[in-house]
Amino acid sequence: MNNNKHIVVIGSGFAGLSAACVLAKEGFKVTVLEKNDQAGGRARVWEKDGFRFDMGPSWYWMPDVFENFFALFGKKPGDYYELKRLDPGYRIYYSQDELLDIPADLSKLEALFENIEPGSSAGLRKFLNQAAYKYKVGMGEYVFRPSHSITEFIDLNLIKKSLSIQLLTSMSKHVRQYFKDPRLIKLLEFPVLFLGATPQNTPAMYSLMNHADLVLGTWYPMGGMNEIIKAMVKLAEELKVDIRLNTAVTKIEVSHKQVSIIKTTQGDVKADFVIAGADYEHVDQHLLDEPHRNYSERYWNSRTMSPSSLLFYIGTNKKIKSIQHHNLFFDEDFQQHAEEIYTRPEWPAKPLFYVACASKTDRTIAPENGENLFFLIPVAPGLEDNETIREQYFELMLHRFEKITGEKIRDSIVVKRSYALNDFKADYNSFKGNAYGLANTLAQTAFFKPAMKARHINNLLYTGQLTVPGPGVPPALISGQIAAKEATRYFKK
Repeated sequence: MNNNKHIVVIGSGFAGLSAACVLAKEGFKVTVLEKNDQAGGRARVWEKDGFRFDMGPSWYWMPDVFENFFALFGKKPGDYYELKRLDPGYRIYYSQDELLDIPADLSKLEALFENIEPGSSAGLRKFLNQAAYKYKVGMGEYVFRPSHSITEFIDLNLIKKSLSIQLLTSMSKHVRQYFKDPRLIKLLEFPVLFLGATPQNTPAMYSLMNHADLVLGTWYPMGGMNEIIKAMVKLAEELKVDIRLNTAVTKIEVSHKQVSIIKTTQGDVKADFVIAGADYEHVDQHLLDEPHRNYSERYWNSRTMSPSSLLFYIGTNKKIKSIQHHNLFFDEDFQQHAEEIYTRPEWPAKPLFYVACASKTDRTIAPENGENLFFLIPVAPGLEDNETIREQYFELMLHRFEKITGEKIRDSIVVKRSYALNDFKADYNSFKGNAYGLANTLAQTAFFKPAMKARHINNLLYTGQLTVPGPGVPPALISGQIAAKEATRYFKK
């Protein structure tokens, strides 16, 4: 039925590849246009001197979302890559003398809580039971809605569920109803840091992330996160999707409320329908002429963005014994850093930071006697970015890393590359150099997010982290599926 209809997907990130695969399965002719020399968007890889670095996402949470995606095609993740559950899931450093390893086993987690705050294990059970319910409702009732309008949510049962999942209570208040110890509070609030708002401004609904973290667990695809992209590319190619690399879109021309021509660096492309998985603001403000845009420049500048990141890819010529695969350095003030990202954007004075050492789990990504390290500081989008600033923060992180872990690595670094706001802009046309998309505040949830549907163009939809359901790898996978479903519905009208 759909063999003669050509759908073009702009961008080969998780959302773009997800949409492409679903549409190809439906019988459409699908072409993916990717500006970079690799598929994957932020989940690209960089290789040097025997080290292979995941350039972006490093946490594999919500394994059910990946399972559900591949199941659409009669597949499972294990057909493409090997998953390993990490135990401990990660380590938190609170100071040079105090750390916590977060166990995969729930009974051990309860014992850990009880040891820190007597009586808190009962609170943890209640907290996680609520989080499980929110996860079930959120994933079952909310995330697959295209959120074209509020009418999708005018349902008495859904309104009741909205109240029961604490859509109007803050995450900060919710956590403190159960726990008093600041170490436990930091542990439970940390996933929120990447959702784009302080815990005080994030709905308690997002404690569903604690269910994903502490119950569903932290996993790792052997070979790295890019193995998921390789799997999706392989699946797309099996479905006859045409993926064109090094093909940047330079202009979307519109005639009579229809996309007529997509201009690219490799020539013009015609399409019956377009799904824009590239940065939403870039497509809206720079690829379309003003009459065809969904929003104004003022609108975009008023949005609350999730953080950007200052990243360092580090290879060492020695083993590092005293760290885990994932390591969170919470030895400075959480609230101050959050305010320096969201409330008064500036380079942080005493940032929290994260270090991944995936070679602890996977020996294929570093030379035999080396280690693969990924340093990350969340920072506000839109900041000045230059080499002097980057080096200043690398020195700060390295000093604290060595002091807290007792591991001296400075003289063992053989590979080093930085990546920050200017790179996000150059490689992904990222609005203000953001890394994670739009913040998940209440005022930017569901139908308050930038619309998936183009208002002035009949055959254009948006997908990815700046529209529904939001930032993160699993939401991006879902966003692509929603866009594909909406595109299919367009042709059935």
